Amino acid sequence: MHEDVERCLRAVRAKDARFDGWFFAAVVTTGIYCRPSCPVTPPKAANLRFFPTAAAAQGAGFRACRRCRPDASPGSPEWNERADLVARAMRLIADGVVDREGVPGLAARLGYSVRQVQRQVRAELGAGPLAIARAQRAQMARLLVETTPVPLSDVAFAAGFASVRTFNDTVREVFAITPSELRQRARKRQQPAAPGTLALRLPFRQPLDADHLFGRLAAEALPGVEEWRDGTYRRTLRLPHGYGIVALRPLPEHIDCRLTLVDLRDLATAIARCRRLLDLDADPVAVDEQLRTDPVLKPLVDKNPGRRVPRTVSAEEFVVRMVLGPKAVEYGTELPASDGLTHLFPEVATLEALDIPLIRALAEREVDLGVGSDWDRARAQLKALGLDTRTVEAIAMRALGDPDAFSANDPAVRRAARRLGIPAVTEHSAAWRPWRAYAAQHLT
Repeated sequence: MHEDVERCLRAVRAKDARFDGWFFAAVVTTGIYCRPSCPVTPPKAANLRFFPTAAAAQGAGFRACRRCRPDASPGSPEWNERADLVARAMRLIADGVVDREGVPGLAARLGYSVRQVQRQVRAELGAGPLAIARAQRAQMARLLVETTPVPLSDVAFAAGFASVRTFNDTVREVFAITPSELRQRARKRQQPAAPGTLALRLPFRQPLDADHLFGRLAAEALPGVEEWRDGTYRRTLRLPHGYGIVALRPLPEHIDCRLTLVDLRDLATAIARCRRLLDLDADPVAVDEQLRTDPVLKPLVDKNPGRRVPRTVSAEEFVVRMVLGPKAVEYGTELPASDGLTHLFPEVATLEALDIPLIRALAEREVDLGVGSDWDRARAQLKALGLDTRTVEAIAMRALGDPDAFSANDPAVRRAARRLGIPAVTEHSAAWRPWRAYAAQHLT
């Protein structure tokens, strides 16, 4: 996208928010980079440079705009639409793998050498994995500075910085302001939140069919782990350094997110998993435009634009729920009373004694369903365990996040096809590619 200069210029001149996160626009004369929808008057084309990531803009010496806050843009939809090495790497980086395991750990999860991963990521994104993770740390630091009373020295380590000095230097470099000044400015606009709770805004691209998305989550809520109450979806989260409780409420311009964490180092991972659960980095305009090309589907899309695929915070959790249903809670970790949420969902390692082939394969890592997994390989592994196509595609859609996952044998899809007069679903669905998972949301 960033290499298509004319298209980028049109987006910047139109202040088109649909392209926020797709690329970043940097102004040579000011040394600032912005999101495409920044409200300031666009500069001359000769003074603009375009970058695929915030890390690339920072690496070129630009600092983030204080007005449009480009670091808070929705993520690029590309990383959830593709299954190649770079997209898988970006999903893993967002989940905090580089901060926890370094680039060698990232490469090991991807099945490539460190050199191959660094070369391919840098070639496409203009920055290596470490720089991208650093940009993410800066964003997490800003959130902690602005939304919590945590001492700045503790913020530094919670955000993943090795020292307070590195934290101070990075914040000044990226935002052109010291952490203390950043906190002082934020106090004027802080949202009220309960003690120990982070009040955040999760941005998304318009439109968003929140009724369908949250309706599905509410209908499938697992008592003790999840609940729907007073227009808010709440659940517990098992995280790398501890656990968290999140409350998500849809608002017209963003998702209101109230997050309580045992360990603040889990902030980036918790946000990434909430965004993945709600499919917030999707590009609904591109999806709906493609689905509207089918005259049969067009009225459904026109009636409910912006449908998302309700996903999951953990692929392994989704699979265990398919196998055990509500009984899964019995094996979870009990928590102190938390206003209706009583358990963390169990880890697959604790379920291995049940001797269920699929769960055992997950526990023994015979099947890789992680955020950086290869979708085609995961499908092959699941089929080798004897799972039918319908089940495999349900896992690919909801757990892996493949936007084209689809099964014509799904009973709800077949019923909708008969109602709409579609005689051969498999053949007809070719018109919906590569967004068949989203088409299924209109049919089920």
